[in-house]
Amino acid sequence: MHIYRSLALVALFLVMASFTEDPVIALKGTWSFQTDPENKGIKEQWFSRKLNDQVKLPGSMAENLKGDDITLATKWTGSIYDSSFYFNPRLAKYRQPGNIHFPFWLTPAKHYVGAAWYQREVNIPASWKGKRIVLHLERAHIQTRIWVDDKEVGTQNSLVAPHEYDLSAYMTPGAHRITMRIDNHIDEIKVGPDSHSVTDHTQGNWNGIIGKMQLLATEKVYIETVAVHPDIKQKEAQVKLRIRNASGQAFQSQLIVKANSFNTKTSHVVAPVQVAVNAPANNTADITVTLPMGDNVQLWDEFTPAIYKLTASLTNNGRTLSEKQTDFGMRQINIQGKAMMLNDRRIFLRGTVHNCEFPLTGYPAMDVQAWTNVMKTIKAHGLNHMRFHSWCPPEAAFEAADREGVYLQPEGPSWPNHGPKIGLGQFIDSFLYAETRRIVEAYGNHPSFCMLSAGNEPAGNQVPYLNAFVDYWKARDDRRVYTGMSVGGSWPVVPNAQFQVRGGVRGLAWDARPESRADFSAGIAKFDVPFVAHEIGQYCVFPDFTEIKKYTGVYRAKNFELFRQDLADHGMAAYAKDFLKASGKLQVLAYKTEIEKMLRTPDYGGFQMLGLQDFPGQGTALVGVLNAFWQPKGYVTPQQFSRFCNTVVPLAKLDKFVYTSNDTLAVDVAVANWSAKPLTASVFTWTIKDGRGQILQQGSWQPASIELGNGIPVGSFAWPLAQIKTPTRLTLEVAIKNTPYANDWDIWVYPATVPKVAIDVYYTAEWNDKTKAVLDKGGKVFFNAAGKVVKGKEVAMYFQPVFWNTSWFQMKPPHVTGLLIQDKHKAFANFPTDYHSDLQWWEIAQKSQVMNLEDFPAGFNPIVRPIDTWFLNRPLGLIFEAQVGKGKLVVCSADLHDALPAEKPVARQLYHSLMKYMASADFKPAGNVSYELVNDLLVSPSKIQFNKYTRDSPDELKPNSGQKK
Repeated sequence: MHIYRSLALVALFLVMASFTEDPVIALKGTWSFQTDPENKGIKEQWFSRKLNDQVKLPGSMAENLKGDDITLATKWTGSIYDSSFYFNPRLAKYRQPGNIHFPFWLTPAKHYVGAAWYQREVNIPASWKGKRIVLHLERAHIQTRIWVDDKEVGTQNSLVAPHEYDLSAYMTPGAHRITMRIDNHIDEIKVGPDSHSVTDHTQGNWNGIIGKMQLLATEKVYIETVAVHPDIKQKEAQVKLRIRNASGQAFQSQLIVKANSFNTKTSHVVAPVQVAVNAPANNTADITVTLPMGDNVQLWDEFTPAIYKLTASLTNNGRTLSEKQTDFGMRQINIQGKAMMLNDRRIFLRGTVHNCEFPLTGYPAMDVQAWTNVMKTIKAHGLNHMRFHSWCPPEAAFEAADREGVYLQPEGPSWPNHGPKIGLGQFIDSFLYAETRRIVEAYGNHPSFCMLSAGNEPAGNQVPYLNAFVDYWKARDDRRVYTGMSVGGSWPVVPNAQFQVRGGVRGLAWDARPESRADFSAGIAKFDVPFVAHEIGQYCVFPDFTEIKKYTGVYRAKNFELFRQDLADHGMAAYAKDFLKASGKLQVLAYKTEIEKMLRTPDYGGFQMLGLQDFPGQGTALVGVLNAFWQPKGYVTPQQFSRFCNTVVPLAKLDKFVYTSNDTLAVDVAVANWSAKPLTASVFTWTIKDGRGQILQQGSWQPASIELGNGIPVGSFAWPLAQIKTPTRLTLEVAIKNTPYANDWDIWVYPATVPKVAIDVYYTAEWNDKTKAVLDKGGKVFFNAAGKVVKGKEVAMYFQPVFWNTSWFQMKPPHVTGLLIQDKHKAFANFPTDYHSDLQWWEIAQKSQVMNLEDFPAGFNPIVRPIDTWFLNRPLGLIFEAQVGKGKLVVCSADLHDALPAEKPVARQLYHSLMKYMASADFKPAGNVSYELVNDLLVSPSKIQFNKYTRDSPDELKPNSGQKK
């Protein structure tokens, strides 16, 4: 009996020894193809006949121009909450065949949801006889069903990991036909129609395969999985392997595990470890190998992202039978109280949310270089973290993040809210466990994979389900930290989460005079774990219409085309670039203000912007300082952004940003230090410069040491402002000498007393016969229209920009995204200003009325123009001048007058500047309007009124709908 077993083992070894490498048959190229919109292919056995069309794979149907033309009847995957597009008479021309322009998201060349069949012939070489043959399909979308010749193999439906099929029982040497049925319906894969893994809002619900496609031949005894668990304290790695033996015979061999660093200046070669392996027949063997890394071990983090290549080899008598390689990093992440620790050092997450925006292909990039460009871009903006909203990226993203030192939070591919709900026994409950297990198995060795969430903003019986989810993963794999789901501030707290990703403790406090002393300490006090702010920002800018020409791939920016034409229809096409730049400057100011407030908060754990880049869906959310191509829009550079968002950020604590000459400027300087180590012997300098760049005051400090943390005090100074005699904008800069770290703030100083201007101007808050009489006689009139505007009364202007966009939130205010100011106008000779909103304009703009100048002459250009939401493009005004008959007029819908109190220094100074202008020879309004036209602003409503044509609304506007229970 022992002789026969020995002979069998020798025979098995001889077969394996003749096949020392794993051959690959690449499957990319031309495939036969056929759509199956009526879902009859299975019944009619299309797998046994030749398909009648062709496509190129890897790729999507849309990329191959297969599918249906876009019509008003297209059944999209994704919620539409502003259905006014389908009914609004003003948009009728965009609903015509040949001119359809959906405003909700980008428009694909073709659209198809359903089953499609793909087929090709392969020839299996004779050397593959007796081998294990695997079909590997990377990033299929969504469900694959496989036949070899006329035999069905199986079905898989993962959105996160490669689909792999064992074809050993179906393939022998010679010709075979592989048929794939791919179905991108989400009727079975119920993750939610707005999940970024499937929705038209982002990547699109494409049909196809976009990654590696190949047949692999291996031995029947092989290494199935390798999981590397670093232990930096012990300077070793626990390597957990699963050996599978499908040979039918028990098998003995040697396992050799070795590793070496490959991306560092000094290579570190780890001494190999060898162990004996006994693999039972038709079974698996789980083996743990301790790999000592030695004293020269190199740790991985954002500053020194050292990566090791681990090679596990199954050998017999010196011959390699199976080999598996994986990248890993020596790092450990854990939680200590409210601190997230990496390698025993506290970290602060400065992140952006990746929403699966791929405007050329409509599907995720599959190459490392494309993802490296993204990771380098976020690092250039001072970020170190990326969350993937309700989707998991391909392996190329993890590889790029490993190399660039970026902390990743992939998520289960689910937004179980708009339809499916968790914790109620629905499909999504088990699917999220299955998908996150696949995520961990496929990408778990990557050091960049630091966090995991089950998905985004759920509905259902959330807390019990997510508590169990977190507990499951904490017990199963401690290589990362876990939260329940990423949620807004009104969602219930999941107490077992190791860290919280949630809203509620974020945002701008611009309902009061801007300052830079407050922080978020009170809001996070109730949390005992790290608090990471969910989707901060969402501050909109006006569209960049030069971006339209960049859409040269599968998608077209029909939404941008609609907005551009609508702007032109309202006579403002010439202002598009100015609107972009002016709104962009306010957006950057908003991000700076919010991020600095977080950096002043001692126990804050980090933030996730939504986003550094634009979001092309959900009504078109232009919230990024970068466009959807990850390219700058021209109003802020990475260097400028990273002054207030970086590993080290100087901070200035100010009571206000507008002063008078009898004030003293009192400043407390602090710093957020999240560098690799404490700052020692650092010299902090501060300077105050005027508008010409002349230094008015300066000083410095040299603290003994600055530990890691937020809001660490550095020093204070006070400077009386009595020497400022004229209206002045000052710049305060705090820098750390001989480093790139510096930050700055604009400060405005006005004279404490403003002399009255003796001029022949008739000031009035009433538009009446007396006002008309003054104008008829050729007089000058300043009309304070505050509180009296009817045409434009529906437009709500706050100082902060539009949030996300007015379409998705159904015209929830604010409706204005900044001011466009004629800053070189003589009206501002005594009021220093830029062309865009800045902090001094808060006093003027916050909740002031605006005027809708829809009936004013073409080309009429107000001195101060609020920038409307691009969905309506109304020509708005805050201050304008005009010739009215023989007279000259200035109209202001902000409350300006000559009795303003001292606590309104900006309004007082602006009014003074306008009066001096009206008294001067420069007061020569170019535009002509009638008395009746101005009067119409006070009596007639706007011709264009928002009508949502639907009762539905996004979840954020449904606090009582029960979706958060």
